[in-house]
Amino acid sequence: MYAVKYLTHSSPAHSVRQLTYDWFHRGHSRSDLKVFFRGKSSPASEGAPGPTQQRSMGPMPEASGSGMIVDESDYSTFENKTGLAEDMKFLASMPELCDVTFLVGDTREPVCAVKAVLAARSRVFHKMLYQTPSPQRKREMPRENKIRLFLKRSSEPLLNLQNAAQQRSGFTQQLAPIQEPQVNQHHTLIIEEFEPDVFRQLIEYIHTGCVTLQPRTLLGVMNAADYYGLDELRRACAGFVQCCITVDTVCALLASAERYIQYKCTKSLVQKVLEFVDEHGNEVLNLGSFTLLPQHVVRLILAREELRADEFTKFQAALMWSKKYCDNNQNTPLKDVIGNFIEYIQFHKIPATVLMQEVNPLGLVPPEIIMNALAYQTQPVSTPESSPPTE
Repeated sequence: MYAVKYLTHSSPAHSVRQLTYDWFHRGHSRSDLKVFFRGKSSPASEGAPGPTQQRSMGPMPEASGSGMIVDESDYSTFENKTGLAEDMKFLASMPELCDVTFLVGDTREPVCAVKAVLAARSRVFHKMLYQTPSPQRKREMPRENKIRLFLKRSSEPLLNLQNAAQQRSGFTQQLAPIQEPQVNQHHTLIIEEFEPDVFRQLIEYIHTGCVTLQPRTLLGVMNAADYYGLDELRRACAGFVQCCITVDTVCALLASAERYIQYKCTKSLVQKVLEFVDEHGNEVLNLGSFTLLPQHVVRLILAREELRADEFTKFQAALMWSKKYCDNNQNTPLKDVIGNFIEYIQFHKIPATVLMQEVNPLGLVPPEIIMNALAYQTQPVSTPESSPPTE
């Protein structure tokens, strides 16, 4: 352990001698000794360039904030960030420790949090929870009304003015003192922009600094992070996108994009997902989760020229989606539903045997389209038509 004493210009000489004695008595060399003089320069140092002089006899270890110089080997830093994160994670499940409750989504599912933590981590939450709206300025009275009011008051007797003044004074005395808002008042806010699972993950990250990213909620968490100004989380989600787009997750990502289509982060992600679908068209169209996509997303996929999928696979995917839709909507004919996708399928590229044995017996595709496709295969120079010619 090194020890050093700070001396001013008024320190007696015996203090310097005592310090030097203590220094060498502890086995240190002269090159390790460094004495600082604080304050004005001594008479012996007049003419020096600055008000503070420093005599150096060699290198000196780093000084701590208290003035004691301690070797780094004497320090031991203990960190338990994992334990802190685990403890903070339970805040959302302990409403008695929280002072704000968010009612999230269409179901108004409650999510509890601590306002101070939210405000410290997000400027958006700080403004939402702590900043009161600025009072509106009172509209100034028109000049004509001011003149009329002045003339009216001037014509009133002085007694009436005195009575009015007394009444105003008495009314002022009867006013109750304005109570300041309670600092620990519990707040309840409604959040409609995000789903409960997404918002719960966002609150967990704010409290603990940790969150488990998963494809089902990735897009929502990324947009929520962007909305509430959590740039680190948003960048983490954007980086995770590159490795989470797989055949098994692509439909879940597209389905979640429907809710957050108005956010800017969604557009870039959807473009990457669609490019992946183009590369793995046949695999994606055969997925059972393909039926969970919205109708306009299915039409968007089937209409893409870059989609690497054969036409019969596209027809089967449209048929599978239509059957699932009819199961949920009993009164809707299957032919009407699949009719929304017929124009995006090039039937003339489906082999004739498949057309006659697999497609035509279903009675879902107009006969004219089947005949035009067969005619094109017989005479390829003709132009295939997906719909009957109009007269």
